[in-house]
Amino acid sequence: MFNLNKTIPTPKLWSKKKSQQRRSPFFFLSLFLLSLIFLFFLTFTSIPKSLFSSSSSKTTALSLQFPHCEIRISGEKFLWYAPHSGFSNQLSEFKNALLMAGILNRTLIIPPILSHHAIALGSCPKFRVQSPKEIRVSVWDHVIELITSGRRRAVLCAVEKGEGEEKLERGVRKECRARNRGTFPSLRYVSMADIIDISSVLSSSHVRAIDFRVFVSLWCGLDLDLACSKEPNTQPTYLVDSLKQCGSLLSGVDGNIDRCLFAVDDDCRTTVWTYGNDEADGALDSFQPNEQLKKKKKISYVRRRRDVYKTLGPGSKADSATVLAFGTLFTAPYKGSELYIDIQKAPRDSNIQSLIKKIKFLPFVPEIISAGKQFAVQTVKAPFLCAQLRLLDGQFKNHWEATFSGLKQKLDSLSQTGSRPIHVFVMTDLPRGNWTGNYLGDLAKDSTNFKLYFMNEEDSLVMETAKKLALAGHGLRFGSSLGGIESTDTVAKLQKHCAPHILPDILLFIEETICSCGSLGFFGTAGSTIADNIEIMRKFSSCSDQREDHKMM
Repeated sequence: MFNLNKTIPTPKLWSKKKSQQRRSPFFFLSLFLLSLIFLFFLTFTSIPKSLFSSSSSKTTALSLQFPHCEIRISGEKFLWYAPHSGFSNQLSEFKNALLMAGILNRTLIIPPILSHHAIALGSCPKFRVQSPKEIRVSVWDHVIELITSGRRRAVLCAVEKGEGEEKLERGVRKECRARNRGTFPSLRYVSMADIIDISSVLSSSHVRAIDFRVFVSLWCGLDLDLACSKEPNTQPTYLVDSLKQCGSLLSGVDGNIDRCLFAVDDDCRTTVWTYGNDEADGALDSFQPNEQLKKKKKISYVRRRRDVYKTLGPGSKADSATVLAFGTLFTAPYKGSELYIDIQKAPRDSNIQSLIKKIKFLPFVPEIISAGKQFAVQTVKAPFLCAQLRLLDGQFKNHWEATFSGLKQKLDSLSQTGSRPIHVFVMTDLPRGNWTGNYLGDLAKDSTNFKLYFMNEEDSLVMETAKKLALAGHGLRFGSSLGGIESTDTVAKLQKHCAPHILPDILLFIEETICSCGSLGFFGTAGSTIADNIEIMRKFSSCSDQREDHKMM
């Protein structure tokens, strides 16, 4: 039984002192360690994170901040660029893109054909151009519009034909008018590879390619087929936001991102790209802004010649990025130099030298070549002259007299040596309703001496060829071999859900093919890139050499 009244003796003083003496070393050591931990915690935030981060933690942080940077196609590096202006300029840039992709050993992202004049560059000779970042943003926005708004614009153009164009938005109205007069506006998504046959280039060189739609679906992690399968105004908000975010990243709006994106911001104002020549890298180009332009525009640009392989290839900061994004890749001869790319030969690199030769002429796909031949053989049925007359667009509307005078001289020469009537295929942007009162109207009335031929987009040959191209889907074939099963599934879904709501406008391409078949010669509008393209086709005997065994329709 407990005695609650029992007094408990107080411990002796010597015992307490002895206990304190035994604990004091441990006590002070613990206090010291706690102080160190507290001090480290306070200063940790000021220490650079790179001192503690491993490569795996960097990758994790990068994926969280920029989820699109996560590499979904293992081992591949890509090249993207921003085309502009009309089809002929876009084709020229496409050739340069194939060349750059070959030199830098990157997979080329194949763009669509942009609407005629939807994207403008400016003037390199005047040093007045959109910056690479600006043009990349504009191209991204337009391409996404082509993917998501093709159905809406098709309906609007149908309305325009029936009720008048005053009810249409200004931009759509411009495209519909262009469509009706024969210039090419992509009212729906048409890949460059749907129109241009690049199979021989890819099969016989080290160049690889992937369709833009396949790339966006894989790299951005989006079900892009969802954008195709819904009306533009009913697409999920998250899809629209994700496309904007991915486009902002890919356009370089957020700047360069290690191992993810390198945006090339050097344009024709400062740079001429070269490859493998003997000149010093960074040497001054022969074309520079003159003093008058410097003072008038208050510019201080200096154009230097830079080796693209040394600047953007192995060992460079750009080489580690999954995506290398250029602005425009357009170039042209100017005052003894080139505006942006001067790679005419590669004597030290046989593979690139072979690629340079191959891309000088890229033929249309067999369906277009066949249609052009068929028109020449079954409709004209005689030797003919092709007259390409660009009369309404830009500077050409001010040169009717010179253009008609040149055509008249050509026909007068044929009249003196050949039989009559002279067969003439007319390729022009001037509607036939406006031929009255000019030289074209005179030719049309002179049926004794001349027989004119022309095409319309409603012609059965054009419509049937467009259907064949839509079913063929050449563009989506590029990329199914990349990324394994995921890539193959993506292509299958895009083929199923992104089938065209309207047929592609291919009138221009068939007309160019017909012109390449003109055995009496060719008259082209001076300064027209369309005329230049036809001349190349004729030089490489496009009409006679391309796929003779392809069946006529």
